[in-house]
Amino acid sequence: MSDLPRKAVTRTAKLAALPLGIAGRATWGFGKRIVGESADLVGRELQQRTAEQLFKVLGELKGGAMKFGQALSVFESALPEEVAGPYRAALTKLQEAAPPMPTRTVHAVLAERLGDGWHELFLEFEDKPAAAASIGQVHRGVWHDGREVAVKVQYPGAGEALLSDLNQLSRFSRLLGPLIPGMDIKPLITELKDRVSEELDYGLEAQAQQAHAGEFTDDPDVVVPQVVHQSDQVLVTEWMDGIPLSEIISDGTQEQRDRAGQLLARFLFSGPARTGLLHADPHPGNFRLLPGGPEGEDDWRLGVLDFGTVDRLPGGLPATIGESLRMTLDGEAEAVYQLLCTEGFVKETVELDPDAVMDYLLPIIEPAQVEEFTFTRGWMRSQAARVADPRSPAYQLGKQLNLPPSYLLIHRVTLSTIGVLCQLGATVRLREELEEWLPGFVPEDLVDGEEAVAEA
Repeated sequence: MSDLPRKAVTRTAKLAALPLGIAGRATWGFGKRIVGESADLVGRELQQRTAEQLFKVLGELKGGAMKFGQALSVFESALPEEVAGPYRAALTKLQEAAPPMPTRTVHAVLAERLGDGWHELFLEFEDKPAAAASIGQVHRGVWHDGREVAVKVQYPGAGEALLSDLNQLSRFSRLLGPLIPGMDIKPLITELKDRVSEELDYGLEAQAQQAHAGEFTDDPDVVVPQVVHQSDQVLVTEWMDGIPLSEIISDGTQEQRDRAGQLLARFLFSGPARTGLLHADPHPGNFRLLPGGPEGEDDWRLGVLDFGTVDRLPGGLPATIGESLRMTLDGEAEAVYQLLCTEGFVKETVELDPDAVMDYLLPIIEPAQVEEFTFTRGWMRSQAARVADPRSPAYQLGKQLNLPPSYLLIHRVTLSTIGVLCQLGATVRLREELEEWLPGFVPEDLVDGEEAVAEA
């Protein structure tokens, strides 16, 4: 019944061809330099050709290849414009589409998981998928009680394909590194592999989605569809219309971009505080812009989909993040350094200059220094270039910092969200969201004072 494992040899061959193609392009680039073309020009052309090949292969595959492509795609704004431009459309396609699973396979999964009479559960069921993702695809239907629903059906054998692809990709992760300046690809792939079993478990996904749906039921800004039914390999939730964030990125008005960016930042920081969970898959395919915000039909709300990957944070985001951010903004170099040492960001065997650490951090936290900040691809590229250039002090210092395992997913989600904000070109009041939702960002005595005033 499974289409994915049967094609394992083909999948492996396609992925194995990637490093050969990349090596061939590197040789071609070396030849170009020999005949006198500038290293920068050749490097950009080589990067562009490599990326085009990578995303062409990833776009043809489901499983881990597509998952990796989706995770990588949110960092597109870090690439030079002349490189990013030609394949931005291919990246967007990765976020929204994949080759569909045959109808007979979909019906077989539904019969196995919902029973032979599965048709009776629906007043309508569309065989043509409405969307496809890395481990499953979504069909539109009408549940027996009249509710419009999204029926998520997992690809048979998705787990094997996911792990096989990610193992294959990790073998040549070093070759893929230059695609996104300043980003180490191997930890990203390792972290995706660590999440495989969670993402395949639709029971866990249903719990996470229902926790958010319950918390945000009456929220004026954020909409999360309710879970209708769940079984192994099948998840039925309420259907949600709206404009995909990828369309806002490509064609949205500035008003839509700014509103989407503000709500994305709000959801990133308020979600853990309100649910104890961090939505950990922030690519544009998982968000919609819906009419009917607090100001009426002309205002917008953020619709959130896909809770297959979450970080469980019972106390919300760690207070260390807010405390270190606040102290950095206040110029407390020594205190920031001590906190980073205590939390394991600086290993015991390493000794750094606290002022140099401040110089490294301040440009990154620029969006929190001002009342509102406009996220742009140019800003993202400048940050990526600063930490990726071996001649840069930031590069040398960054190599000596450590990222504790408990912060890995938080770090990736934050970076990914910033990447999406830069794709949107949104002007966001980020500091407002940090003050409202990030533990430790506002000193305890101020919080206590505000609460006392409110109670009085």
